[in-house]
Amino acid sequence: MGALIFLKFQSMKGLDKEYIIFGKGGQVLPQEEMLEIRKRKSSLRIGIPRETTFQENRVALAPEAVAVLANNGHKVLIESRAGENAYFPDQEYAEAGGELVYSPEEVFKTDIILKVAPLTGKELEFVKPGQAVFSTLSLPVQREEYFKSLMNKKVTAAAFEFIRDKTGSFPLVKSMSEIAGNASVLIASEYLCDKKYGKGRMFGSFSGITPTEVVILGAGTVGEYALRAAMGLGAIVKVFDNSTYKLRRLQNNTNTRIFTSIIQPKVLLKALKTADVVIGAIHSSWGRTPVVVTEDMVAQMKYGSVIVDVSIDQGGCIETSEVTNHSEPVFAKYGVTHFCVPNIASRVPHTASYALSNFFVPVMLTIGEGGGLENLLKYDEGVRKGIYLFNGILTKQYIGESFGLPYQDIDLLMAAF
Repeated sequence: MGALIFLKFQSMKGLDKEYIIFGKGGQVLPQEEMLEIRKRKSSLRIGIPRETTFQENRVALAPEAVAVLANNGHKVLIESRAGENAYFPDQEYAEAGGELVYSPEEVFKTDIILKVAPLTGKELEFVKPGQAVFSTLSLPVQREEYFKSLMNKKVTAAAFEFIRDKTGSFPLVKSMSEIAGNASVLIASEYLCDKKYGKGRMFGSFSGITPTEVVILGAGTVGEYALRAAMGLGAIVKVFDNSTYKLRRLQNNTNTRIFTSIIQPKVLLKALKTADVVIGAIHSSWGRTPVVVTEDMVAQMKYGSVIVDVSIDQGGCIETSEVTNHSEPVFAKYGVTHFCVPNIASRVPHTASYALSNFFVPVMLTIGEGGGLENLLKYDEGVRKGIYLFNGILTKQYIGESFGLPYQDIDLLMAAF
């Protein structure tokens, strides 16, 4: 058989056809026609309501993110003053191509709602049937009525804390944890030198002066970024966690041989007695975080030392911790300053809003290119894991069992879709 020769002809319909000729004078056989399958691109209508939850200062999309979406043919409606607390004025959104509206009712007329805090009772009334909602869920504070309301309206809802990426990690949770870890050290530095709550001591290491001693409880993302920030300022850092795997990973990630220990009361107390700063960064997968620092331990800490309990979002890992807020963030007990504000990322809303935008813009663009959210969910397992309601059907087993609601597996639903 001779060499294969490929020829391409154009049919009367304008479609290219390829023929394979086997050698000189060989038989001409038409090759199977390959037709391009194109996904139908859709233009999205995205709504950004103004956050009304107490001291939630973040916004789901920064003006630059709105510009990217608008330039790709999508329409973004922003409620007036939605970005005010994150230092994004209405003018920036308008210049970016967003459409300003002046009531939440108008925002909720869109196809997709992007917000930070969970839907409030009033916002549940504005949700329209068949709408898609991306927000946090904050499951411990939710009630059965919340889910029933969304189920009755056949809403598709995704929670930030459930969404995963290709590595299996939680990108939005991780971004906020990175910010919280860095911020915790800066907060500690602020109060360590405070005239009222501190003792006029600067955070870090200086020639001839004993470095600041920092104890970090927890070797997760918050603990790692608190460690990086503290070490960058020259502090001596000791990290405690009950997972040797996490402690080893922390040393590998920072490429530094730091002091690490399993949480043993005697060893921990010894470290607390000389610590200037304690960062509570223990995370619990379910329910409340365990208390690892007792009131008696706090009573033996140095006067003017600072505790930043990032774990307060889940109840706190220090017995003396009490929930505070951004208006009155600290209190003193046994001469030790306590900072126990939930949602530390909201303290730096400008930065946090950019972190949220970095995730949502690619997702929204992919939804538009793929022809809708349902098409994205078919092949994007990470976003699919973030869905807790699909067309009004509950898809998380533990939510269903917690509230006595019927549920179905999201993978089975998508297979039948």
